[in-house]
Amino acid sequence: MKVILVRHGETEENSAGIFQGHIHGKLTEQGIDQARKAALRLKNEKIDAIFSSDLARAADTAKEIRHYHRDVPLILTESLREFSMGILTGKKKSEIGPIDWKNKRPEGVESEEQAKKRLRGFIDETYKKYPKSTVVFVSHGGAGRQMLALVQGKRLEEMPELGNASISIFEITEDKKHRIHMINNTGHLR
Repeated sequence: MKVILVRHGETEENSAGIFQGHIHGKLTEQGIDQARKAALRLKNEKIDAIFSSDLARAADTAKEIRHYHRDVPLILTESLREFSMGILTGKKKSEIGPIDWKNKRPEGVESEEQAKKRLRGFIDETYKKYPKSTVVFVSHGGAGRQMLALVQGKRLEEMPELGNASISIFEITEDKKHRIHMINNTGHLR
């Protein structure tokens, strides 16, 4: 299964430095433009299904991609959501100060292990249904990085930050010899 992973376009909350977590978020004008450029980049790809986080910032990005793939199902799912940010949700990063994510995770913040389990389950279920297909996952920075870490057998902190509307491509194979083709490509945004 070929996976085209797209991070959502820039949001007002990204611009304001706010922890979004499960906030729906609203794409900025630039974010809408980024989503359209990502969609244009994928226009000629043969896509069998588009899966998106059900949060508005990702769903709105996915709808731009679907504009060029009208016959392809668009499936919204909680499984592709960003890490839950618990008590940090909606707060400005600048007001919080440094956080020791490993040793003192703030209340309600989803752990790396919890996110791994959720995302691994989603990838496995999607593979069962679409083993020889090309699918798009529209997701978020943290969740996207976690998927890339899973595929490569690495830890989250080893993954680069993913830019808004970036495209990463990887393959899931039956023999578990997964391949990465591209990570965090933003060339289409220039």
